[in-house]
Amino acid sequence: MKSQKTADISREKSGKLFEKAKTYFPGGVNSPVRAFKSVYGSPLFIEKGDKAHIWDADGNEFIDFCCSWGPLILGHNNTDIREAVIANIGNGLSFGAPTKLENELADLILYNNKYIDKIRFVSSGTEAVMSAIRLARGYTKRDKIVKFEGCYHGHSDSLLVKAGSGLVTFGETSSAGVPKSFADETLVIDLNDTEALTAVFEQFKDQIAAVIIEGVPANNGLLLQSKEYIHFLRAITKENGALLIFDEVITGFRLGFEGAAAYYDVQPDIITYGKIIGGGMPVGAYGASNELMACISPDGAVYQAGTLSGNPIAMAAGIATLTTLVQPAFYPTLNATTAAFVADLRAYIATKNYPVKIFSVASIFWFAFSELEQIQKANEIQAESMELYKVMHRELLNRGIYFGPSGYEVGFISAAHTTEDLEIAKKHIFAALDLVFQD
Repeated sequence: MKSQKTADISREKSGKLFEKAKTYFPGGVNSPVRAFKSVYGSPLFIEKGDKAHIWDADGNEFIDFCCSWGPLILGHNNTDIREAVIANIGNGLSFGAPTKLENELADLILYNNKYIDKIRFVSSGTEAVMSAIRLARGYTKRDKIVKFEGCYHGHSDSLLVKAGSGLVTFGETSSAGVPKSFADETLVIDLNDTEALTAVFEQFKDQIAAVIIEGVPANNGLLLQSKEYIHFLRAITKENGALLIFDEVITGFRLGFEGAAAYYDVQPDIITYGKIIGGGMPVGAYGASNELMACISPDGAVYQAGTLSGNPIAMAAGIATLTTLVQPAFYPTLNATTAAFVADLRAYIATKNYPVKIFSVASIFWFAFSELEQIQKANEIQAESMELYKVMHRELLNRGIYFGPSGYEVGFISAAHTTEDLEIAKKHIFAALDLVFQD
């Protein structure tokens, strides 16, 4: 018996809001993927969220697996975070001066994270990575950066590049407005390719300031790297006097309190954070050893500043979030919940013999419409598979399940997802997959 396509949900109010938004903002949005260009229909305008659920302007309710692209590890409208924010709003929103809340959040992080000695708060993950790159260049007195195709590190000029052709290439700009001279300082190679990285260091000896990688690449699919490869990165950077930067904007406080550094048991030179660290408020941070952080102004010559850095309301939200995350049972419970959910999805897919894989780490998962047992490089993702994701995405929206509006985006499970939420979601995912693959 064929699966029946569900009727499309009403998007009338969201549609009108979108048309109005297009008169205000480029493409009607303030971040490109929100425009729903990679899936069917117009974007939903969200009005509220609570626990694992969100509601749009038309009153449609969804179980949310986007979680604001990862920050909401405790779910929407968490009581502790909300009360912490409300308690501090009465004291003022911003001072442009130090507050004890900055000390409290820094102490909470540093006391429970052996991979960094000092930290600097900023206002976004992009800003954190941009600052980390500047620190690496300032410390090493070198200019070139190595990044990997398929890793996204925010939209700063030196990192908004893609691979050229050949084993070792200068990056090519992936956005108008990025000078070629900037891109020429960024070398882009494939993930999981030791030969390419070795060649980079041979060709550009004593010119490379740092190699940067997402803790687990999760901005372009979920490209799980082996522990051996990550340790190779650590070894080759040390051998060549370059720094290793872990971009943990997604994986920091998601894989565990100490993120991918602990997951891979490796000591990066600089680590960047964002998303979860702010509990839903705009916060980023970067941290490193005392020696490296001594290079940052006002102690050192590497300048970085921010009017809203250490914003007290964001600090309060971060403290409330991380106070929960540091509890011993938090990650084992959340990760076990995710593992069970993914195992049930995989079991159903196996019984149907569908050509789709679910890759997962901690509380992150990703649907890959592929028969490959491993996908570790960006070029192993089949572009045509995104058409299948579009069908699944539309069907799930119509059934009250919200995933990110792109097949390259990962899904997140929060501590607010209940057993009932996940059982309902599984049922609808099964039906959506049946629809995708029906004859």
